[in-house]
Amino acid sequence: MRFVKAGFVVAAMFTLAACEGQNIFGGGGGDGTGGSGQTPGAIEESSLEYFATEIGDRVLFAVNEATISEASKRVLDAQVAWLNRYPERTVIIEGHADEQGTREYNLALSARRATSVQNYMVSIGLLANRISVIPFGKERPLEICSAESCWSQNRRAVTVVAGGLGSV
Repeated sequence: MRFVKAGFVVAAMFTLAACEGQNIFGGGGGDGTGGSGQTPGAIEESSLEYFATEIGDRVLFAVNEATISEASKRVLDAQVAWLNRYPERTVIIEGHADEQGTREYNLALSARRATSVQNYMVSIGLLANRISVIPFGKERPLEICSAESCWSQNRRAVTVVAGGLGSV
């Protein structure tokens, strides 16, 4: 019975250490970082999560437009700066449209949006061979409703980051 209790105590110690991200045998930082030197909960700058949440992975467009707004240029500037820090990364620019209009019209419009983003990225220093484009038209909406609140979110270009050069 004594061995069973000791086993539970050891198991509990390992469980608690794992939950806190610390090594119970020494090391591990002792500062709450789990030995990584990063602040708990911090997102690593090179991660795709950082790209999507801190930089932004999409830009929005006006109705029937493929023109990049000033606000969108700021997002794309930050994307290109990040991508130039990680030259092994490539991107796919997905073009999207809202549900208004025909399938053919929206496919062509989403292609213009994706190409517009690609051209802007190249113009500010991203190598063209790191970018691919794919139009989706109205086939992949983020929001589904017949109102401007939904349509405005669906008129977008999304930058999808891939692994290494040529792997898209």
